[in-house]
Amino acid sequence: MPGSRTPSAARVVVGVSGSPGSLTALRRAADEAQRRGAELWPVLAWEPPAGDLFARRSPAAAVMLPQWELLARERLLRALCDVFGGTHTGVPGQALVARGAPGPALVRTADRPDDVLVVGAGARGRLHRALWPSVGRYCLARAACPVLAVPPSPLQRALTTAHRRNALRLRLDTGRVEREFETARPDD
Repeated sequence: MPGSRTPSAARVVVGVSGSPGSLTALRRAADEAQRRGAELWPVLAWEPPAGDLFARRSPAAAVMLPQWELLARERLLRALCDVFGGTHTGVPGQALVARGAPGPALVRTADRPDDVLVVGAGARGRLHRALWPSVGRYCLARAACPVLAVPPSPLQRALTTAHRRNALRLRLDTGRVEREFETARPDD
């Protein structure tokens, strides 16, 4: 992304993973950066598949680290293209690929009081919450700046339901999907 950074420039830092919720958060963060006259910093955090401890101890993992980082960069570029139609976001800033767990990486990046950290706040069930900690909750508890938690698009629930019904080979209630589509706002 074009634009040079000045030390005192306000930033809107946003966590991006490529998920539908993170794409919604990225779009909202771009709007927020433009409204505030701030820089947009999309951040994709990544970890080696077996974790950092394994990567430090395994020679094979050490060989793969550059490839895994390249895949993370490609995923970030794909997310930018999905939301903006290209890598230009319309606001100055820079895209970052950070090695580490998403929550700590985002909190480390959004380390100034005048930053705003934007994260997706997806609806999650008890089992999901127990197995995978929430990046949004981590950031809300530990960030040194304001955190904006963006709810998922209303269409996301309909899409999840459709995928679940398809996986269980149940008939899709197209009338319900159509009603939800009609009630969704165009900017979601």
